[in-house]
Amino acid sequence: MKGQQTPKYMQLKQQIISWIVTAQFKPHDKLPSENEIGKQFEMSRQTVRQALGDLEQEGWLYRAQGKGTFVSDQSAPERKASSQGMTIGMITTHISDYIFPTIVRGVESSLRAVGARLLLASTDNEKEKEKDSLESMLREPLTGLIIEPTKSAEGNPNFNYFMALDALKIPYVMLNERYSDVDAPCLRVDDELGGYRAAEHLIKLGHTRIAGFFKTDDFQGVHRMRGFLRAHREHGLTVPPEYLLRYSTEEKQEKPAQALSLMLQREPEQRPSAIICYNDELAVRMLDIVRQIGLAVPGDLSIVGFDDANLATATEVKLTTVAHPKTEMGADAVELLLSMVEKQQRCQTMDKIYDPQLVIRESTQAPRSYIS
Repeated sequence: MKGQQTPKYMQLKQQIISWIVTAQFKPHDKLPSENEIGKQFEMSRQTVRQALGDLEQEGWLYRAQGKGTFVSDQSAPERKASSQGMTIGMITTHISDYIFPTIVRGVESSLRAVGARLLLASTDNEKEKEKDSLESMLREPLTGLIIEPTKSAEGNPNFNYFMALDALKIPYVMLNERYSDVDAPCLRVDDELGGYRAAEHLIKLGHTRIAGFFKTDDFQGVHRMRGFLRAHREHGLTVPPEYLLRYSTEEKQEKPAQALSLMLQREPEQRPSAIICYNDELAVRMLDIVRQIGLAVPGDLSIVGFDDANLATATEVKLTTVAHPKTEMGADAVELLLSMVEKQQRCQTMDKIYDPQLVIRESTQAPRSYIS
């Protein structure tokens, strides 16, 4: 077990909780004896007893006199298909930032209408926090779960927790993307088509030097980039390697801005006349870079964002962007999940894919060379 700084009994607690939530030990299964656990993990009987005692107090385990220690029933019959007393969990990468509050409001209002309770958790786009969130949710009497995967393009180290959801017959749906190894209904924008339409809009305005900035640790960014490249290919244009910047969540504060700053310091005929950004948050940051260099949007550089967040119209230059359904997606996720609860099924439901609409505002126009 990892984490040398963590007390041994805490390490053991985490291991036993992992056994339970990943359904290696099901409700009312008997755990190995204290001696057996101590031998397996090379721990004293006192350490094992401390861990088991804590888990019993927390409701994970129960003891039967003279028989041993057993797993409590975490799954229970209180999960009902009726709306009364229903508890829906929701795990997103963020809760209070960017477009996520609007998605959450769509979920909240739909659940309030049927008298259901909402449990919220955020992963801050970190795999380890997703694990913790799933573990916490599995301790609750969940009726269903709505989850946005964390860094979906980087694999799913928490696969066992999704197996546990299946074992406990808790239906779940995914927002924005799904992990490639998880078979669950997904509500998402057609991001590849969105990337295509964003690039095509600029190409039709006359831009031939378009740079793309895409966060590629999630599939949204990967698909938006693919659409961007496909539009160039179909219009007979080539994207120079230096015009395509891929970055990770951890690099988002610095790497794209630094790359754009370097691009814009080139001679006018060597620099891009337009850029497409992974989302509006990045596009607004890029507006600042353009200003700092002394250039203008859209006069010197056209910019397209993604998601049509509130940020897109909060600046003096209103952003051209690709819309995200936000509130509608939240409400649709609840409707889909409740239908799965009612039918007691999970995988038979089809994905819901939203058509990406381009919202044209002030940040794009034909390049100066094209106008003249």
